[in-house]
Amino acid sequence: MRASSATATTSRFSWVPVTLTTLRLVLGPVVLVLAWNRLPGMWIAGCTLIAIISDIYDGIIARQLGIETALLRRYDSVADTVFYLAIAWAAWRLYPQAIRENAAILIGVFILEMVRYVFDFAKFHREASYHMLSSKLWGLVLGAATMALFAFGTSGWLFRVALILGIVCNLEGLAISMVLSQWTHDVPTLAHALRLRRSQAR
Repeated sequence: MRASSATATTSRFSWVPVTLTTLRLVLGPVVLVLAWNRLPGMWIAGCTLIAIISDIYDGIIARQLGIETALLRRYDSVADTVFYLAIAWAAWRLYPQAIRENAAILIGVFILEMVRYVFDFAKFHREASYHMLSSKLWGLVLGAATMALFAFGTSGWLFRVALILGIVCNLEGLAISMVLSQWTHDVPTLAHALRLRRSQAR
């Protein structure tokens, strides 16, 4: 009886994580429209806050419901990419000086992102979806820096720290892809990837 009740609960709320992830995907175009029309940056800061909350809770709810599939995790990664590409363009349109001041680090992050995508598709025929601890930290710091930029026009040290964390995160992600012999989702750290490779070798 309890098992059937749990199954019914899972079925009833299984739409929630997908909806939260889709919300983040939809917010990307919303950010583009807001920036294109040069509406107050506070609106984009609000979109970023909603995106951060959705990013935190979609995974938590999926785990609680037992529906944290590889497909859902990949969808989550795609939604993150779309949203933050929109944020990057909006920042360029509304605060070009902040982008120019950090151009070298931004280019480094972009190149590493592209290298990772190419490497992962060449090796695994799909994009990585590791959801590392470093990427979670990067997401939080980048979100805070984004809200500070659009709400108050402040880039400063927080924005620079967020970009440096992006480089560190991408380097760890690339290292994990090099270590793993087959595609796996949800690998928190490089240490976890090394242990996973040793266990697979046995």
